[in-house]
Amino acid sequence: MLPSRDMAMASPSSIFSTYASMTASIMLLRSITNDLIPQPIRGYLINTFRYFFKPRSDTLTLIIQEYSGGIARNHLYDAAEVYLSTKITPQNDRLSVSKTPKEKKLSIRLEKGEELVDWFHGVKLNWNLICSEFETRNASYDHSRNSSTRTENKYFELSFEKKHKEMVVDTYLPFVLEKEKEMKDEERVLKMHTLNTFYSHGGFMWDSINLDHPSTFETVAMEAEMKNHIMEDLNRFLRRREFYRKAGRAWKRGYLLYGPPGTGKSSLIAAMANYLKFDIYDLQLDNLVTDSDLRKLLLATANRSILVIEDIDCSVDLPGRRHGEGRKQPNVQLSLCGLLNFIDGLWSSCGDERIIILTTNHKERLDPALLRPGRMDMHIHMSYCSYHGFKVLASNYLDVSWDHHLFGEIEGLIEGTHITPAQVAEELMKSEDAEVALEGFLKVLKRKKMEGDVSENDGSDKTQLNQSKRSKVGSTQKRPVCISKRKNSTGTKRGRRARTLQ
Repeated sequence: MLPSRDMAMASPSSIFSTYASMTASIMLLRSITNDLIPQPIRGYLINTFRYFFKPRSDTLTLIIQEYSGGIARNHLYDAAEVYLSTKITPQNDRLSVSKTPKEKKLSIRLEKGEELVDWFHGVKLNWNLICSEFETRNASYDHSRNSSTRTENKYFELSFEKKHKEMVVDTYLPFVLEKEKEMKDEERVLKMHTLNTFYSHGGFMWDSINLDHPSTFETVAMEAEMKNHIMEDLNRFLRRREFYRKAGRAWKRGYLLYGPPGTGKSSLIAAMANYLKFDIYDLQLDNLVTDSDLRKLLLATANRSILVIEDIDCSVDLPGRRHGEGRKQPNVQLSLCGLLNFIDGLWSSCGDERIIILTTNHKERLDPALLRPGRMDMHIHMSYCSYHGFKVLASNYLDVSWDHHLFGEIEGLIEGTHITPAQVAEELMKSEDAEVALEGFLKVLKRKKMEGDVSENDGSDKTQLNQSKRSKVGSTQKRPVCISKRKNSTGTKRGRRARTLQ
């Protein structure tokens, strides 16, 4: 009891002197510690002390930065931004709204400082968009002109219970990436790319415009069984990425569309692009000179795209190469081997999820090396219009049902008549009145029947064939792209290699 009584009777001056001496001792000890113990060791000791004595938390927070490793954007950040736009609730107070000229609808995103709760497999996940600002100094040789700019650093904080870490990293975040891909595919604006001939320094540039072609598999005048077969093949191609990798093959597929002019080859290509949400690259071989040009173009082509070479029998004189009838221009060194390597060689593996489509009116003119499986995997015959194709066109152009009273008579005539879907569409467009248009089309079928089922298209094919034969002689003075055997030793080797591939 005496010590406490003595302290109670201590004067304020003695208490102050005791406090001062203790403070001086602490300052002296701190100074000695700073002099004797290096700073890294002190920091380590402090962190260790805090680790053992700080309160434990059951919450784990993942930081998803806007940029990863410099100027490259973080794909996960972009995916989270798109995904969370579907989780916005009335409880959110601030939203960012924007729209570009190419977008079809408004883009609504979270604004900085907003929080959002998402539930996945019964687990609560808290999202928070953080935006911090900091100044960066711009160095200059003139120190008086040094300036500073304010930079924003955006990132998402994803918080959840620690016990769910594996589920979030292995399942939830990949789910966010996949949902973002699906949403981007739905909102994606397809492009049609064509080669810019004004290139320099050996480089190539694709110019593009929006692909607004309305063709779909529902509107293509083709047998329903063939449509389903093509769509099943496309779906199988999309989901077999690991299969192609396991089999040691490039993830690509080739389609050959052949048949008379006007049978819907271009419409089918547009329908495939709209179905897959793939851009189209229209390659015209007349603009190319060497095999290396093809390789450069392939490297400049994006993944998830359709590369189209239309009327390949007209773009490249393949028969001239096979039968020795072609004449090669001095500067043109485009070879069949180069085209084969472009389609199915080592360079074809420079990219994923690509489709190559060749179209021709005359399949028999093509070199067999182009047609084998692995290059043109699926051959699709685009024939004359059938009764089913007519019903599709009548529904598209006249909006009539398939039980129209004239359809029975049309069915009996069209099956034995050579008439292309393009000719059918032209007849159906001659009148907005469905009755008048169908009666006019019926008269056309009867006239063709009376003429002995001679196809107007066959006559035009013969005329076009004769004109093409005559133009081959005179076209050498212009600039044809002729794939022919080369006279030097290199060309001989390439010619032998092409023959072995057949």
